[in-house]
Order: sequence, then structure tokens, then C-alpha cells
Amino acid sequence: MLNERLGVEIEPSLLELAFTHRSFAYESTSKETNERLEFLGDSILGLIVTEELYKRYPEFDESRLSPLRSGIVNMRALADIARELELGKYIRLGKGEEVTGGRDKNSLLADALEALIGAIYLQFGFATCTDIVRKLIASTLDSAVARGAGLDGKTALQELVAALNKGVPEYVVSEEGPDHDKNFTAVAMVAGMAISEGAGKSKREAEQIAARLAYESLKNELPQP
Repeated sequence: MLNERLGVEIEPSLLELAFTHRSFAYESTSKETNERLEFLGDSILGLIVTEELYKRYPEFDESRLSPLRSGIVNMRALADIARELELGKYIRLGKGEEVTGGRDKNSLLADALEALIGAIYLQFGFATCTDIVRKLIASTLDSAVARGAGLDGKTALQELVAALNKGVPEYVVSEEGPDHDKNFTAVAMVAGMAISEGAGKSKREAEQIAARLAYESLKNELPQP
């Protein structure tokens, strides 16, 4: 069970609210959704991750800490954590989202995880919430550092593309969702070809993720010494 994996007993009503997507609320008598909890959880998560990075990497300045944080607190990374917790099976969805695979959508899974964090914070306070979040992000943080997420992805890609004599990378960005909850998708283009795609809650985050993925895809094209 989820409570066992988290190590706490979350109130059933609070847990239910954390997993109530707006599509479900619109089709039922309840008008409460997990959006307020998601808003709270997003802020709490950002603070915990920022503090963890600040303490763990005292030698990093802001220019390295910021993209490293984006490598952890982004839609895809959060969705992967949500999948590990099997949150998809708990989300309450409307029929439309259900039939279109909503239980495995990155955006819905990431939102559910943030709402869950908000619920944990409300019931148990910051100290307990911090302990739980640290455990949840541990492997994501380690892999982000291993991938070089602490470096600026766009700068790294630009330097690599220049070394390959392929001009300057470009980014095609699209957005969807209401103004208060937009999701951005960026496609990294090199020499007119789409190399990779990144998704995030901001244009910058989406571009950084796309850039890092493109860098990983193209770095082997450099001549070996």
C-alpha cells in the first residue's frame, strides 16, 4: 500500500483529495480537486530540493544549482517517481481522461505527486514531509548529477553543436493548459532536424531538458582523440 511505502498513515479524505483530478470533479457532485494541494506541494517540493542541493553541494554557485534543481523538479522526473509509487492507479479521473490514458500521462502523474506532497505537509508538517521527499528524490538527484544536470544544458549543447559545425541549436516551444497550470514542450532542433523533446512547467525548464537530451544524443559524434 501507498501508506506503507511512504511510512506514514495519511488521512483517507486527504489522500482522496490529493488524487482527485479536475476531470473527475467536473463529472461528479464534488467540486474539490487536487489543484490547491498541487500548488502547495509544488512550493514545498521546490524548497526541500533547493535546501538539499544547497547543503549537499557547497561548491556550486547559483548557475549550477538552478539547472540541477530543474533536472530534479521537472514534469518527467516527477512522473517517474510517481510511477515508482504506482500513483496512476489511485488517481480519480473523468471518463475522457480515462480513455485517453490519463493514468500514465506525465503531467497528471507529476501533479498527483505534488498534491500528495502537499497532503503530507498539511498533516505531518515540514520535518516529516522533508524526510519523505528526500527519500523519494534520492535516486533522481543522483542520476541528475551523473547526467551532468548541474551544468547548463543549453550552453553545453550550443558548444557541442558548434564543435560539430552544425550551426546553432534552435528550440520550438508549444504550450497547453490554462494560464494557472500551463505545460510547455520544447523540441531541440539541430541543423533543421528535431533531436529531442523536453517537457516542463516553464519554457526554460522544457528547453533545458530538451537541450540535455540532445547533448546526450549527439556527444558521441565528436571525433575521438
